[in-house]
Amino acid sequence: MFRLLKNLTKRDIALILLVVILICLQVWLDLKMPDYMSEITRLVQTEGSEMVEILKNGGLMMACALGSLASMAFVGYLVANISANFSKSVRKKLFSKVEALGMGEVKKFSIASLITRTTNDITQVQMFLSFGMQMLIKAPLTAVWAITKILDKSWEWSTATALAVVLLLSLVVVIMVIVVPRFKLIQKMTDRLNGVTRENMTGIRVVRAFNAEKYEEKKFAKANKELTDTQVFSQKALSLFSPIIFFTMHFLTLTVYVVGAYLIDHAGAMDKLTIFSNMVVFSSYATQVIMSFLMLAVIFMMVPRAQVSAVRINEVMDTELSIKEGERDVADAPETGTVEFRNVSFKYPDAEDYVIQGISFKAERGQTIAFIGSTGSGKSTLINLVPRFYDATEGEVLVDGINVKDYTFESLYNRLGYVPQKAVMMDGTVSSNVAFGDNGKGKRSAMDVTNAIKVAQGTDFVEKLDKKYFAHIAQGGTNISGGQKQRLAIARAIARDPEIYIFDDSFSALDYKTDAALRKALKKHTKHATSLIVAQRIGTIMNADQIIVLDDGKCVGQGTHTELLKSCEVYKQIAESQLSPEEIKASMNIKPVDYAAEEEKARKQAAKKLGAFAVRRVD
Repeated sequence: MFRLLKNLTKRDIALILLVVILICLQVWLDLKMPDYMSEITRLVQTEGSEMVEILKNGGLMMACALGSLASMAFVGYLVANISANFSKSVRKKLFSKVEALGMGEVKKFSIASLITRTTNDITQVQMFLSFGMQMLIKAPLTAVWAITKILDKSWEWSTATALAVVLLLSLVVVIMVIVVPRFKLIQKMTDRLNGVTRENMTGIRVVRAFNAEKYEEKKFAKANKELTDTQVFSQKALSLFSPIIFFTMHFLTLTVYVVGAYLIDHAGAMDKLTIFSNMVVFSSYATQVIMSFLMLAVIFMMVPRAQVSAVRINEVMDTELSIKEGERDVADAPETGTVEFRNVSFKYPDAEDYVIQGISFKAERGQTIAFIGSTGSGKSTLINLVPRFYDATEGEVLVDGINVKDYTFESLYNRLGYVPQKAVMMDGTVSSNVAFGDNGKGKRSAMDVTNAIKVAQGTDFVEKLDKKYFAHIAQGGTNISGGQKQRLAIARAIARDPEIYIFDDSFSALDYKTDAALRKALKKHTKHATSLIVAQRIGTIMNADQIIVLDDGKCVGQGTHTELLKSCEVYKQIAESQLSPEEIKASMNIKPVDYAAEEEKARKQAAKKLGAFAVRRVD
């Protein structure tokens, strides 16, 4: 908790000092009122007392009450301000840390747990600061101050108060021993409940398609019941505080009056009034002592849970990043648009077996490198090493001739256009999704967005939407189809105009006609960029400059489509499972299109026509 409180600013600390001063003033005013009450009691019982004196002391009591009220209100305002600013600061830092976590750390905590830590856990700490902090200052201060005022009144009354305090402290210790361990369970169960809810919401279509609503309801009910039962037990235990404290307070008041009656009965005539006055004052101070313990009880309810939440927050904040940012903000790299793997091997943290082993290749600028293999062969894992979602366990991954670990994240990502396996859409419009993020080249224009969608073969469906390029896209893209989401995700990468494109099985939701048209347009548009493509379809990659065949994490073939059909048995089996013998035979005669040569040819033809036109005009 104290480590987390280091996030308080100097301004917050200054306000806390002001809060301490105001609470001291409030306690002094509260404890001053019984003195005036004692004086009023003495004046009322004394013959010849003037009404002016009684009213004067009554007025001073009222002034103390109003001063205490004003101080309490101002303290509440300041504490709310401090806790809100603290919560804002910690939540911002925690969210920034979560964004910086590698995929390994995210899986370690789980997404549901990170959401709980960013919301519920911070709220618990904020509640402690807003309510518990003033009680934590006021309660012991009031108790100690009130006890010092009553110690010299009567040893009988002091003994009764001491016994009441010991009883309350024993109760607090017993209940805390029972309840505190369950607070940690409550937060873990909240993680579990959030996880079940999130899983159900994201997979709602599958749940309905398989008539699994009752199964999901039972799973949710189980998680909900575990959390509820633990919460109910904890709250029942904590609910014992108030009745026992109030019982002790009233019983102590009764004891004070019973003892007082005995003392008055056995006192001399001259001492009766003094004892009576002391009894009234002692009763008020004893009530203040017990109320202080009531406040402490509330704190004891809040502190353990806030402490558990603080530990959970610190676990994330203290997590050492496995993916550390480099220091080179490279403007002019030795190469442009190249990707090279040098004997790269990778295994997941805490795993024994390698997912990929000994992979080496180099993609030159303008080339298309494709990866194919059976499910689980390591294709996606391999290309995820380029944007550093994971770091290679062995070997080096270089972009533009520089190890990716040496780049700053911004410098590396500005070189890449990434299309994930599962298209991700943000809540917004078509344009905001395509122009998403910062590419280091300034804001994308409307023309950039339009051209990117055109290349991605999305113009037809976008033009049919209401508001077209400004049509609303729901979170997760739930209001458009899978193929439409995939085309917008590809358009997002194209709009960045990167040096290197990474397509992680990004054409799987497209029909063959759209796939072919998109690949043709994409090849022409990205002729000066490097493309890394993971695909399941032979048709998607047969025109690639180089195809790398993976099997069980190892490279078992490398070459063009024609070369691999002759030399790689794994590739041949994949081709035979997708293409007919006639299609395979025909595909071996397909030559990759040289778009640069075609462009040069078209330029010469245009120049030739322009020259002929000029000659005719002269004639």
